[in-house]
Amino acid sequence: MSEQSPVSELSHVDPGNVAPGNGYTHVVTGTGRFAAISGQIALDENGAIVGEGDPEGQARQVFENLRRCLAAVGTGFEHVAKLTFYVTDLGVLPAVRVVRDEYVDPAKPPASTAVQVTALVRPELLMEIEALALIPE
Repeated sequence: MSEQSPVSELSHVDPGNVAPGNGYTHVVTGTGRFAAISGQIALDENGAIVGEGDPEGQARQVFENLRRCLAAVGTGFEHVAKLTFYVTDLGVLPAVRVVRDEYVDPAKPPASTAVQVTALVRPELLMEIEALALIPE
């Protein structure tokens, strides 16, 4: 993880009047340069599917792809303000959460949304995950 600059420090806010988040924060604020990372899927650098039929294997590839995209703009998961999960079956979320917690600080998780969809771009894919980040200036 890169050292966090006070200019881009994220604030995790508990509004106090909504149900507690389980593995996510309701409100994250901060300043810095905005980066939108397109939804990443379980494809390796050659475009081959990784982890077909294996939710944890696909999640590992997706989070590694997200890590590489964040690194390309000079940041890491410590500056991710929001993750959006698109899954073809909500049953894969426990495996996704295990992997997510290896990449994000579970004490300060980003805001998150999870949506079940009927299909993704390829039938073998179980998930697509996108990220929004605020990068130190």
